[in-house]
Amino acid sequence: MSPDKFILHILLLFLLKSSYGYRPNVLFLIVDDLKPALGCYGDSQAYTPNIDKIASKSFVFTQSFAQQALCAPSRNSFLTSRRPDTLHLYDFYSYWRDVVGNFTTMPQYFKERGYHSHSIGKVFHPGISSNFTDDQPYSWSQRPFHPKTIKIKNAKVCINQDGSQSANLICPVITEYQPMATLPDIESKNEAVKFLHDHKRNISNPPYFLAVGFHKPHIPLKFPQHFLDFHPLSNISLPVNRMRPPSLPNVAWNPWTDVRSRDDMRKLKISFPYGPMNDDIVKKIIQAYYASVSYVDELIGKLLKEVDFDNTIIVLTGDHGWSLGQHGEFSKFSNFEEATRVPLIIQVPRLSTKKKKINALVELVDLFPTLVDLTAVSESLQQCPSTELYNICTEGKSLMKLMIDALKKRQNHNGKSAIFTQYPRPGFYPTLHPNSDKPRLKEIQIMGYSIKTKRYRYCEWVKFNSTNFSIKWNKVYARELYDHLIDPKEDLNLADRPQLADLMKKLRRKLINGWRKV
Repeated sequence: MSPDKFILHILLLFLLKSSYGYRPNVLFLIVDDLKPALGCYGDSQAYTPNIDKIASKSFVFTQSFAQQALCAPSRNSFLTSRRPDTLHLYDFYSYWRDVVGNFTTMPQYFKERGYHSHSIGKVFHPGISSNFTDDQPYSWSQRPFHPKTIKIKNAKVCINQDGSQSANLICPVITEYQPMATLPDIESKNEAVKFLHDHKRNISNPPYFLAVGFHKPHIPLKFPQHFLDFHPLSNISLPVNRMRPPSLPNVAWNPWTDVRSRDDMRKLKISFPYGPMNDDIVKKIIQAYYASVSYVDELIGKLLKEVDFDNTIIVLTGDHGWSLGQHGEFSKFSNFEEATRVPLIIQVPRLSTKKKKINALVELVDLFPTLVDLTAVSESLQQCPSTELYNICTEGKSLMKLMIDALKKRQNHNGKSAIFTQYPRPGFYPTLHPNSDKPRLKEIQIMGYSIKTKRYRYCEWVKFNSTNFSIKWNKVYARELYDHLIDPKEDLNLADRPQLADLMKKLRRKLINGWRKV
């Protein structure tokens, strides 16, 4: 064990004393489609007092990224600490234990070491990607909880101006008038509060690993309508870069098919795939997204009233981001920062009395090894070898050294020099059939591999064989290069600039070498 790790483990032993042998609880909060639209990330349009309160005594990672901007691939990735290319999952339709290997998950790892693990709400993506069981019985000590109202999440319950009901994108509601007089995230909050209350009543209970997944702000943007009061339209700002960049390759464009499919959006008859959204509608979408985030923030605040902060590590993140009109796009389904960057907040009891902002590049695959180190539940996870598929290993890197750097008020010398994201396409041009936002595995012909360094993001869209998962790096359909020093919003693709050819060669070499070399 390194000196820094030894020091932190000693600190944890003194700071996290409990009747369970110095083992802290872990509360893992996952907010679906949450970008860093939070006050603690400097977003002036956000109203998130409860999450901001957590952040005020936490390590706040400002440059954290998902590996793919789609729910199932991202969740399976960070819950196993394996990247999409290892899991062979880029859609919703395969289960890693059946197709690639019996990989141990994060909750399973804690369960096998004496923790009581429980899943509430959307943690794994439901369906075949988690074996229709949320990976039960491997990952969880008891049956996962799903709210009853999730079965009607797409029901026509949104009230139109004429009084009719539709399945809309923008859907403020009166909760007591909804089916079953509640909403999915309220049900999940209530179940989590019950679990925490019951756990506190019995001091002989083992420590818990509790994962709570909130469904909002995933579409439909359905939330109790009074949350609009925190976000009046007069306060909503439009993105300055809301037009499609002329230098953006066709293959990089996501035509937001999920947004278009909602009843209220269909009525607008926006031309496919590049037709622009009216500014007034963009404002209302932004308003509804932020209202949905405020709704979840209030639920998290109520949940936290039951938490023993002296003996609980709290992690809060999203599974990927969400575009709100930037580049003329909405939703996820791309390699843009709007789609891949997520908040990551980690609170360790008594280890930080104020907010510690960490600007190093990190990835969601780093979470599993980080929690192993912070809890000292076992020796550190080893990096996965390149030639064998081990059940227990990591394709990430523990963030503990970065946290030690922050505590010692020194520069983050232990961070990565680059992070990696990817997104599949069925062809070069946006299409409805097959859906170029959500292609099935057999339809994938192109993979967009992206590397982000501290200054640049470079992406290559290359030939991909979905049968044997091979990459043809010599068959390049398009390239993207963004210089975040002068273009942080990624509006100007510089890939066609001959004077940057040497830089692109260096970035391409790093991209092909992959995450093991950074």
